[in-house]
Amino acid sequence: MLPSTEFSLLRRLATEQSAARVPSIVAAVVRDGALLWSGERGFVGDTPPDDDTQYRLGSITKTFVAVLVMRLRDEGRLDLNDPLDKHVSGTSFGSSTIAQLLSHTGGLTSESPGSWWERSAGGDWAALAASLAQDAVKNRPGSRFHYSNVGYGVLGELVARHRGMSWLDAARAEILAPLGMSRTSPHPEGRHASGYAVHPYADLLLPEPAPDAGAMAPAGQLWSTVTDLARWTAFVGGDTADVLRPETIAEMRAVATVDDGDSWTAGYGLGLQLVRHQGRRLAGHTGSMPGFLATSMIDPTTGTGALAMANTTSGPALLSLVIDLIATADEQEPKLPSPWRPSEVDRSLLALTGLWHWGPTSYLLRLIPGGMFDLRPVASGRASRFRPVGPDEWLGLDGYYAGETLRIGRTADGTPNHLDLATFIFTRTPYDPAAPIPGGVDEHGWRP
Repeated sequence: MLPSTEFSLLRRLATEQSAARVPSIVAAVVRDGALLWSGERGFVGDTPPDDDTQYRLGSITKTFVAVLVMRLRDEGRLDLNDPLDKHVSGTSFGSSTIAQLLSHTGGLTSESPGSWWERSAGGDWAALAASLAQDAVKNRPGSRFHYSNVGYGVLGELVARHRGMSWLDAARAEILAPLGMSRTSPHPEGRHASGYAVHPYADLLLPEPAPDAGAMAPAGQLWSTVTDLARWTAFVGGDTADVLRPETIAEMRAVATVDDGDSWTAGYGLGLQLVRHQGRRLAGHTGSMPGFLATSMIDPTTGTGALAMANTTSGPALLSLVIDLIATADEQEPKLPSPWRPSEVDRSLLALTGLWHWGPTSYLLRLIPGGMFDLRPVASGRASRFRPVGPDEWLGLDGYYAGETLRIGRTADGTPNHLDLATFIFTRTPYDPAAPIPGGVDEHGWRP
């Protein structure tokens, strides 16, 4: 990035570290899958941290678990509307659905009963399930957002049962290895920052414990580095390689619930936190464990994201820091549109493109990259993209028609003469009497 931009980013980071009295802090900006800038302040031991220094991620761990669950869904092994009892039977909260657990709307208690799990060695699944036998449901499932660390312990067990291995081994095989995230691990390996609490009234440090959380580990166990977390930030923005379909991560970024009522500045998707700030909609996750804070967010519209990690229990406002880093990067060095260039397309689909009409409303159907269709009104109205799922069948990816099927209607000789989209009939001319218009067309046709 330009030296002036890099200085602005470093100044923002340095201000946060100094004002919040953070032992050490690292941050980075990513765009379109690339690490554009990284910075550090403070010390790990006697030297500054770097892009390969591990910090604990806390609840960012949940995003990895959520991706494992969505992979199971994409493979047809589960449905998001399935009750938990279909996959992990015998709990006292088996009516909560998989989607509700992912979005923290399943009604489960926020923390596991007993000693505070973040500072205590965790037991196995049997011990966690036994502790939840009574009074685990605090709200009616689906009624409200209620953040639940327990829910992700449960989802980790769900993954383990389907994969025949721990959630962690599944994450290593299905996510970390394919994405080259070799410095992300359940415990610190190699150079890492130690976790501290900073005394509120003096410049003193207190070491924090970092026990294994056992069955609660899916809620916050992982450690990572700037380099690895930058790759994960890009993943959340859509650079998913072969680990997940881009439309699946887009589904995870869609709003499932709002955290703060009418103001809608914070919400949750399927395993991802959502933030609205000054016209931006960001997706990612924050994290905290005793001795550590972490945040990763990305704006899928611009492809610009940022991350920050610190080894302190409290103090710095990492979410605000990350939002500021994204804004600085986009304001001082806005992303240029990619140059347009022609590409090869399935020529047989050209006959479907062009002008269509839903009643008297004109729509344009265009071929777009990836072998998909884009259907949008000439003026204003509902627009969606569609991907092919079978002969003459296309699945809606976003907007009003997300999840709906677009089917091509043809005459006896194979000529396309109408589109059937969730019972809406689109024709080449308005209310074409030769097409199956619902309710028919007046026999006298158009008139003055």
